[in-house]
Parts: sequence; structure tokens; C-alpha cells
Amino acid sequence: MNRFRLLSLTLVLFLSCTALASAEILALLNYESKPGQPVRREGIAIMDIDPDSADFGKILMEIPLPSDLVAHHIFFNRDRSKAYITALGKSILHVVDLKQFPYRLRAIAVPDCQVGEDLVVSEDNRTWYLTCMGSSTVIMGDAVKDRPIKTVSAAVPAAAYILYPHGIAIHNGIDRVLVTSSVKPDMSEVGESVTVLEASTGNVLSTHKISTKPSPAKSAPVEIMFSPNANPPVVHITNMLEGTLWAGVWDPKSASFSFTQVDDFGPRQQGMPLEMLYNAKGDRLFVTTAKPGFVNLYDNTDPRQPKFLKTIPAAAGAHHSVLSPDERYLFVQNSLLNLEGMSDGSITVIDLKNDTVLGSIDTLKAQGFNPNCIMLLPNHFQQAGLRASR
Repeated sequence: MNRFRLLSLTLVLFLSCTALASAEILALLNYESKPGQPVRREGIAIMDIDPDSADFGKILMEIPLPSDLVAHHIFFNRDRSKAYITALGKSILHVVDLKQFPYRLRAIAVPDCQVGEDLVVSEDNRTWYLTCMGSSTVIMGDAVKDRPIKTVSAAVPAAAYILYPHGIAIHNGIDRVLVTSSVKPDMSEVGESVTVLEASTGNVLSTHKISTKPSPAKSAPVEIMFSPNANPPVVHITNMLEGTLWAGVWDPKSASFSFTQVDDFGPRQQGMPLEMLYNAKGDRLFVTTAKPGFVNLYDNTDPRQPKFLKTIPAAAGAHHSVLSPDERYLFVQNSLLNLEGMSDGSITVIDLKNDTVLGSIDTLKAQGFNPNCIMLLPNHFQQAGLRASR
């Protein structure tokens, strides 16, 4: 009897400890030094961002990065067994095997890519596509062996072209990849279009203007995502400099997209719309604006015309966002390229049950760093939308 009681007590304690250990939401945040720091540093922090955790806001592990890499975005492959880190400063794409701990970065040389921005992985998990804003190319890569296999480019004045590619979305069901034409890295030139590629071949099919203004509209489409569960497929696009939200609807008969403006952030005194995020069901859309820093919430029941619901404040440079697994909390990373007035450096925690700001995580900000991206570790991550594993 005593042995049985001891075994029962041990089991209760084990289950209690397991429950306590699971009370965490772990995020990956790549960061860089704020301007003016005596020594420049870059790294990836693994942080507990669960407001109910005893370790809320604590960095549990750090992975150092080269100080001149200018690591930009983090993406997952389809089964979330790998993470890819793009870089603005070097023609390198890093990959991390998330099945192996401790995590180790492996560099993939992408010599045809300058200023690597966004990455998506095909639905069969075999091919990745990397946008290269500085070289006006898209690199197709083998996602099993992780090596580049094809460089896609098409130059002006061709009828279809890729210019300063940034955002990228894939839908293998219709064999299409869509790429935004954003800005030249030094901001001296601004794009206004979305280019459609054939996903299976990388062939450039068409280019579409994303603005109602006369050319050069300088609208700077920046991010693009497929709305989950939409039939026919629908993409949403943020026009960074024009301050508008657009939708592209697929027509199965003509096998082409038509694009229309669906919202304008100007009347709400907001500028620089950046990232989009969907809930798992796909009936809610969140769009961040960096200037002065907000999250816009939409009813996405009809993705062809999302219905604006409300604005929730974040902080200057509101950029990437992630949802907690139960979708109770929204976490917003507030920093855009270390730009003045758009790089607060905090993480805003929003309670979506009440649509109120619960607080701010200032861990990196207090140490003189700006987070550049936020992702949840795979066991906490929910994917919605087909722009990327993001």
C-alpha cells in the first residue's frame, strides 16, 4: 500500500510539473543593436512571452549571429522541422534544423541574391522561393538538400517583370507564386506592382499594377498573403507607402487574378501598413501599421472585402505579429529596420478577449536592441495563410 501511495504521489507530482512546464509560450526573436550602441550585436533570442508564466519576458536561450549579417525574417517550412533566416547584409540564407538541439545555424550560399527578404515553401515541402530585393530576383531552392536550383528574373520593359521583390505568397493548388514589387533598398526607386509566377517552373506570367493612382504611383506593395480557406483563392496585399490594403481574387475560368483596393489607412491617420496575420479559422485578419504603430482588426468572413472592425494601439514600428495557440493573445513586434520613429523595440501584448493592450515586453529594448521579427517555436505555432510559414 505504501509503495502504491508513493507511486501515486510521484505521478501526481509529475503531472503537476508537466502542467506547470507547459504554461509557457516560447518565441523566436531575431534582434540587432539599436543605432548608437558602442558595439553592434545580432542574435536570436528564445523568450517566454506567456503573460501567465513566471518567466514572462525572460530570455531563456540566445543564438549569436554575425554582427554584419543584418538578419531580417524567420520562416518555417511546412512541417516546421526547419527555420530559415533571411539576411539583408550578405548573400546568405541560414537554415536551422529544429529537430536537433541545441540549435545550430547552417549557411546556404545564394550568390544571385542581394538583400534577401521573404521566403515561402511549397505545400509538398520540397521547394523554397526566396525574394531578393537588391538583385530583383527570386531564388528557387531545393528544400530537402537546401541549395539554390534556379534564379528567376525578368527585367523591365518586358510585359511581365520582377522589380525589387519583397513579399511572396504561394498556392500550389493553382500553381501560382505572387511577388510584390516594393522599393529599391536605398529607397531611391519605388515599385507599384505584383508579379505572378508559375510555381512549378518559376516562369514569369504577368505583372499587375497595385494602385489607382497614375504611374509612377510609388505605392510600394510590401507583403502578400493568401487568405486561408478562400474559394476561389484570394490574396491580400499591403501597400506600404500608399497606405492601402488590396485584394486579388483568382478567376478559375481565365486562370488569372483581378486586383482591387479594399481599405485606406489614411482616414485613420495611419501610415506604413506592413504585415498581415490570420487566425486559424481565417475569419479574422490583423494588419499592422508602423507609423505611428497600430493593429487593425478585420472581419475576414468574405476575404474579397474584409470588413474593418477596430484599431488597437501598439507602438512605433508595429511590424510582425503572432497569436497565442488559444488565440487569446496577440503579440506585436515593434521595430522596422532601425528607422527613426518606427523602432520602439518593444513587444505589445494584446488581450483579444477584451481587445485591450495588456502590457509591453521591454526586455530587448532595455538592453539596447530592436527585435526584427517574432515567431513562435513550432510546438506553439499555428499557421494560417499561405504567404509563408509565418
